[in-house]
Amino acid sequence: MTTPASPAGDNISPELVRKLRDKTSAGMMDCKKALVEAKGDLALAETILRKKGAASASKKAGREAKEGVIGSYIHVGDKVGVLVEINCETDFVARNESFRGFVKDVTLQVAAATPLFVKRDEVPESLLAVERDVAGASVKGKPVAVVEKILAGKLDKYFSTVCLLEQTFVKDNTKTINDLLTAKIAELGENIVIRRFTRFQVGETLAGPGAPAAEAPAA
Repeated sequence: MTTPASPAGDNISPELVRKLRDKTSAGMMDCKKALVEAKGDLALAETILRKKGAASASKKAGREAKEGVIGSYIHVGDKVGVLVEINCETDFVARNESFRGFVKDVTLQVAAATPLFVKRDEVPESLLAVERDVAGASVKGKPVAVVEKILAGKLDKYFSTVCLLEQTFVKDNTKTINDLLTAKIAELGENIVIRRFTRFQVGETLAGPGAPAAEAPAA
């Protein structure tokens, strides 16, 4: 005996499904299921997909990613250039158009937002100590619990400025680069790792012999 279709599913229009797919890059069936679960609420459906994507990404995080590509970008005027290494599990995904689009978005982000590191555990303790000292000077005399909360908030703000994964995506301020990464892992079904990047800018001060100041350490 065939189970009748869900009334909620029948009320989900193809246009709404396409709109959610355009926003999240998730599969059409996943988008429809999320919209059914959310009773047609687009924002809630997007949240559902993001949570599922995060769970999927977490399961794949330990998988080896040795394939991938080196992406490059030269900004108009030839004053800023970027190289990014992004890894995946198979050459098949490395050649995928959607994966290549993600790589391009990351190179644009690095060019526009000037991150210094890929993720927060790459930030040297010496830099964090300076940030804590600066933040601490503005909260002297406040209760310890309040100070700790304010310092944590200021450090989070600092990480969102210097760490690529925590930066707001320059093409969509409702998402971070980590949100894009998580969605791409869910979409393509492989672990994907932004391993390292280098950003060159004409006339910049070098951090050392031949090394640009914005070079991120390898993961």
